[in-house]
Amino acid sequence: MKIAVINGPNLNMLGVRKKEIYGTESLQAINREIVERFPKTEFVFFQSNHEGALIDYIQTTDADGVVLNAGAYTHYSIAIRDAIESRHPLRVVEVHLSDVNNREDFRKVSVIRDVCVATYAGYGKESYMKGIAYLLEGKE
Repeated sequence: MKIAVINGPNLNMLGVRKKEIYGTESLQAINREIVERFPKTEFVFFQSNHEGALIDYIQTTDADGVVLNAGAYTHYSIAIRDAIESRHPLRVVEVHLSDVNNREDFRKVSVIRDVCVATYAGYGKESYMKGIAYLLEGKE
């Protein structure tokens, strides 16, 4: 199975930005741990601060499933939502490092949740691991 791990804006700043919320590990360190924890799975990693680049990647990925941390775009990007929906039946899992449901009100809104097969938030880097496990277990 091939899984695309897609990260949106500011996730390239992990380990630098708001460590008390997002942790001290870099995105590269999390990606390395993903590969180590799931050695039989093929991964492709993509990060962009640009909405259009994320949309293009979602539209063209040849992965069997996607783990997506859309960052701030989660809360307002109908365009990313539409890109996910257009790829049905591609299975997309929404993930967040922090518990978005216990933060600012605007972060409690996810415009992509209803087109994703699952959501994991508030587990730090384990949100990614749970999302990957979900895809590998074939849950619907």
